[in-house]
Amino acid sequence: MPEQVARPGPPPGFPCRPAMECRPAMESGPAMESHPALRSPTMRDPRPAVGPVSYPGPYAAPAGQPAHLTDVAAGHYAHPAPVGGRFDRWLDRWRARIPRWTAPLAVLSCLAAAAGYVLAADPTDGRADAVPSCLLKYTTGLDCPGCGGTRAFFYLLHGQLGPAARHHLLFVLAAPLLVYVYAAWALRLTTGRQLPRVRFAPWGVSVLLGVALVFSVARNLPWAPFTWLYV
Repeated sequence: MPEQVARPGPPPGFPCRPAMECRPAMESGPAMESHPALRSPTMRDPRPAVGPVSYPGPYAAPAGQPAHLTDVAAGHYAHPAPVGGRFDRWLDRWRARIPRWTAPLAVLSCLAAAAGYVLAADPTDGRADAVPSCLLKYTTGLDCPGCGGTRAFFYLLHGQLGPAARHHLLFVLAAPLLVYVYAAWALRLTTGRQLPRVRFAPWGVSVLLGVALVFSVARNLPWAPFTWLYV
């Protein structure tokens, strides 16, 4: 018969059950003080755990777990950081080298390009079948939620608030909020200054979607004053 090797038992005061980890039988006492890996959460060593993600608990690491994944003194069991591929490492190095103002500048460049195109194309003088065109508007004659947004943007660029609201009221109301969100984001990235953030609760997002839906339906109603919203 093969020789049986005696396995080390649990420390005194910590009985083990079959197929279960050792659990502390007391919350204080000499056994608890002599085994910091099995201390209760209120008595655990305050030192941080090893690794980026750790799960505090009153139990020791599972048997056979590598030592570099366990902080026995703190009583933590930590997962190792995921190791990415060659492309992930290259992307991390590239992101660490670029300046922080690159992202706000890229967004501002896209906005400037869109404004230049709108000013050059003059959407207020286009035909119904001009490119780009709204497929829903072209086939059914109904306004989609975005119909009139380009023309409203054109009028805002010229400082004409009334015609802009006439073509897309929601876009005119949302424009100041979008400008503020961009300014707060760009200022935080470039200078580190914090402006009050605009936060939306889950119910707030539902309200905004509901308002957009009601606006889309109301602008297609053939009665006054809803006909003022139709473009």
